[in-house]
Amino acid sequence: MEAGRIDALKGMLEKSPKDAMLHYFLGNEYFKVERYGEAIESIRMYLSLAEDEGAAYRTLAQSLERIGKISEARIAYGQGIDAASRYGHPGMAAEFQAALNELA
Repeated sequence: MEAGRIDALKGMLEKSPKDAMLHYFLGNEYFKVERYGEAIESIRMYLSLAEDEGAAYRTLAQSLERIGKISEARIAYGQGIDAASRYGHPGMAAEFQAALNELA
């Protein structure tokens, strides 16, 4: 099922390559099927196009962690904490801090 969604999102991105949300959705679909490198690429593209309240940093950090890029995952969690705090999401910030503590 995810393959169909991935193909559909890629098709939409061909028509609207600067649509931040399409990159976000595609990154999440790649994450679901454990295509972490592509998830990272899509989420980073999303973050270059839009301000995020924190959730995208979860996907980014977890993807980085799963491919062994722990130092980059730490940075992503830190950015997620900053974004979540800035947008008034203390629970998300605490979740990211706990994940960051486990990486240390």
